[in-house]
Amino acid sequence: MGWETTRATRPSAGLTWAPDDLSAAAAFGGAQLPAAGLLWWIYETTTQDSYGAGLGGALGALCFLLFAPLLLPILGVLSAFALTLPSVVLARLAGRYFPGPAWVWHVVAPVAPALFWGVPAGVLFGWPLGTTVAALAALGLLPTLWVGLARRRAWRPAGVWWRAAIGSVVLFVLAFGGAVLATETGLIQEYEPPKLTPAQLAGVWRGDSGAELRLRPDGSAEAVKLPTQPPFDDDHFRDYVRCRGSGTWEPDDDSDNTDRDGVLLKLDGDCGEDTHWSISGSEDAPELFVLFGDPDGGELRILKPAGD
Repeated sequence: MGWETTRATRPSAGLTWAPDDLSAAAAFGGAQLPAAGLLWWIYETTTQDSYGAGLGGALGALCFLLFAPLLLPILGVLSAFALTLPSVVLARLAGRYFPGPAWVWHVVAPVAPALFWGVPAGVLFGWPLGTTVAALAALGLLPTLWVGLARRRAWRPAGVWWRAAIGSVVLFVLAFGGAVLATETGLIQEYEPPKLTPAQLAGVWRGDSGAELRLRPDGSAEAVKLPTQPPFDDDHFRDYVRCRGSGTWEPDDDSDNTDRDGVLLKLDGDCGEDTHWSISGSEDAPELFVLFGDPDGGELRILKPAGD
C-alpha cells in the first residue's frame, strides 16, 4: 500500500516523530471531535434519564459549535500528544521489527496509549474500564491512520488541514445518520423508567443534606428535611423549601405532567405544597426525583432507597 514511502526529511521508524506528523495528528484529532461529541450526546440523551430537563444539553452543544474553530485545534494538539503520536511511534517500531502490513500496526497501536490513560482514569473516576479503553482507542485510530496517509501522500500542512476539515464534515454527517438509524432500529435502546408497584414504593427514601421520606403501606408518610414545592405566596421566590412533618402519599400515573409514574406527596401543615416525585433509575436501583424551578436550569433533587 506504500505506507513506508515517506519524504526524506522524515524518519522511517524510531522513538520520534516529525513536525508534519504533529500537524497531521492535530488536524484530524480535532476534526473527528464534532462527530464523536454528537455520537456521545445522542447516546447519553437517548439511553440516560434527563430527569425532565428541557434541552438535554443542546445549549452546551450549541456553545461548543460556536467556539469550535478555536477549540478544535487546541484539543487536536492535546489528543495528538496523548494518543496519536505515541500510536504512530509504536506502529512504526512494530512494522520495523515484526512482519505484516504497516496499516495493521497503525490500527492496533492506539490500544496501547488507550490502556495507558484508560486504566488510571477508570480507577480514579470509576469509569467502566472496557468502555473507557475502547473509546480512547477509537479516538486514536483515525488520526493515527491519517498520519500514515499524510506521510504516504506527502501532503503539505495546508493540504492536511483543509482535507481534515472536509473529513470532519463527512464524519459528522455519517455519525448523525448512523445514530438516527441505530435509534430507529433499536440498536440504541431508549431509556424507559421502571414501573414500581405501591409495595415497591413503600419504604424509606433518602437524599442529600439529610433528606428522608418514609412511605408507609397504609398511605401515611413522614418527611425529614425533605425538599418540597414552595408555598404559592412565597415572597422569597425559592425553587423549593425543606419540610419536616407527616402527611399522606399515593401513586400518581402522571407525576407533574412528566408522562411517567410517580408519587404524590401531601404534607400536613403550611410548609410547602403538594409535591410530585417522579420515578427514575432502574428496576434494581430505583429513584424518586423532582426538578424544582426552571426545567432548563432548575434544582434537581433525587431520593434513593435507604438500603442503597
